[in-house]
Amino acid sequence: MIELTGLTKRYGEKTAVDQLTFTVRPGIVTGFLGPNGAGKSTTMRMMLGLDNPTAGDVRIDGKHYAELKDPLKYIGALLDAKAMHGGRSAYNHLLCLAQSNGIPRSRVSEVLETVGLTSVARKRAKGFSLGMGQRLGIAGALLGDPEILMFDEPVNGLDPEGIHWIRNLMKALASQGRTVFVSSHLMSEMALTADHLVVIGQGRLLADTSMAGFIKENSRSYVRLRSPQQERLRDVMHEAGITAVGAANGSLEVDGVSAEQLGELAARHQLVLHELSPQQASLEEAFMQLTAESVEYHAHSDGERPAPPGAGWGAGVQQHKTTGKGA
Repeated sequence: MIELTGLTKRYGEKTAVDQLTFTVRPGIVTGFLGPNGAGKSTTMRMMLGLDNPTAGDVRIDGKHYAELKDPLKYIGALLDAKAMHGGRSAYNHLLCLAQSNGIPRSRVSEVLETVGLTSVARKRAKGFSLGMGQRLGIAGALLGDPEILMFDEPVNGLDPEGIHWIRNLMKALASQGRTVFVSSHLMSEMALTADHLVVIGQGRLLADTSMAGFIKENSRSYVRLRSPQQERLRDVMHEAGITAVGAANGSLEVDGVSAEQLGELAARHQLVLHELSPQQASLEEAFMQLTAESVEYHAHSDGERPAPPGAGWGAGVQQHKTTGKGA
């Protein structure tokens, strides 16, 4: 388990991490999200003792990282796949890590097999592709068979097979009761992998909740209907006290009423429906909605004039902590 309490990091007048308090629990995959510059990397570096906090505290299973003897047996991390000596072979790179942490030599071959690098174990790391480097970094994280694992952009450079593999690996590790903490900008992949989300913006905590709870709290859910008897359908819903809004594609959209209720209403009045579909925003849409006012770096297409502060579909979104009991 990883516990952060009031964790803060300042660089001069710049506050990179601002009073972060949350717990990363075992048995689930916790996703760590935030726009560029939100403070994710700085937070992860402080978890591993690579940066000292200005204030606050972070503990790994109740201890500071510096207090851990043979830390790779407690927590394995992939923060930078290039953080290795390019002149060493994959095998020797892992062997050095193993020997410095009291890990048996036999474990090196085991993790190389796990990540699919056995055939290139004796090749120098400087000749590895980005994806191979990622696999070697993941092997290093797994080396001590730790109960806690941290991954920063683990699918970077991986092909579709590799992405599928790391997704299943993280789920399998969590199912074993391990603590898995992963940061990624790939929302589609995070939606398939994470059970719980911690979201930060400008160094502050915006959400700490289940995946389902996050999407529900930060997006609109509605039911879409289409019928060849559209006007009659409108009248029937109006009589039932249900407000339907016409969409650009000719369908009707209804908030606050379930698809089951609408289907039963249409059936009672013998109305034909060509579509009756619940609509839920994606993780990416919910993330954009919540973090719209926390994005530090905005890009604009040629000729596009920057919108005034607060404008856009994320206007009015308050930065808040969403609490959830799920996951």
